Amino acid sequence: MKPAVQNVMRKPRTSITLLAAVLFAVAATYAVPRAADAISGLDDPARVANGALDGAFDAMTARREIEAALAAQDAELAQSVIDLAGARHVAIDSALAEKVAAATAEAATIRHRAKSFARGLATGEPHDVASLAGTTLGDLFVFGDIRDALREGTRYVRGEQVDRLVLGLAATGIAMTAGTYATLGAATPARAGLTLVKAARKTGRLGAEFTEGLGRMVRQTSFPAAAGATAKVERASGLLHLVRDVGRVERAAGGRAALDALKIAKEPSEITRVAKLAEKEGSRTRAILKIAGRSAVLLAALTFDASLWLLGALFAVLGFMSALKSAVERVTLHIIRRRKERRWRPRPVDALDFSTV
Repeated sequence: MKPAVQNVMRKPRTSITLLAAVLFAVAATYAVPRAADAISGLDDPARVANGALDGAFDAMTARREIEAALAAQDAELAQSVIDLAGARHVAIDSALAEKVAAATAEAATIRHRAKSFARGLATGEPHDVASLAGTTLGDLFVFGDIRDALREGTRYVRGEQVDRLVLGLAATGIAMTAGTYATLGAATPARAGLTLVKAARKTGRLGAEFTEGLGRMVRQTSFPAAAGATAKVERASGLLHLVRDVGRVERAAGGRAALDALKIAKEPSEITRVAKLAEKEGSRTRAILKIAGRSAVLLAALTFDASLWLLGALFAVLGFMSALKSAVERVTLHIIRRRKERRWRPRPVDALDFSTV
């Protein structure tokens, strides 16, 4: 009678273990793909930016940002907000959209562009697309870098405060321009990126942490005053990668977007992420950077979400394996004990052979 009692108690335990294995398998089927998707999303800056915009961008926010951009005579930023609103299905008042269109048309006039171009060429401080074109052209013909080097050198002779970073960037720009000519324009994106970095420094758009890191890069570069060999340019890998990424942002989303990125960044790796974001979002990049700020390139929120899914997936998989192992062990023990019981069970009396008696 005792083995029968043990069998009765063993069956529900096996059933519960099998049920647990099934539940853990269902949980793993749900959690594992989502954990993989969350981890892969860490390499997608556009996804990070969209997560940062969720709950932060609506019709009221869009209207406020557009009006602020128009008040600052930044039609490009206002249009960027409209483009972002269209991509995220946020309604924009038609009258406000017409104001943006009118401001954009005014900024595109030949007279306005000519004045901005000349200002950028003379000062090296871009404020819009046209002035950025003038600044870039001046640096491509070395005029801008020589101007900045002479300006800082004059300040040094007069005993005034010298911006050593601008001086170093100007010297680097002279060498990089020579490399651009030597490679028949292959280094033009990097040259444009260096121009934007220098302009960001002169207009106070670089943060303290980014400026410190950039200063180390420039000191490590140690370009001579005139270096035409491309190999000498390639030695400055850190600075070269940075200015290339800035050039990528400028090419995909415009120079103002690159300047905005330099303003919010604290380290070069963030510029790399902005470059990937710009190549995917295009004209919407400025609006994303303006509204989301550094959250558009930071992984904190998405990393936390990915960590939760990863822990959940590991728990489900380990729970399934543990429950399955326990279930297999219990079923195996049950089968072995049943066989032992059958082997040692006494045979019935009428089954005994009395023929020999």
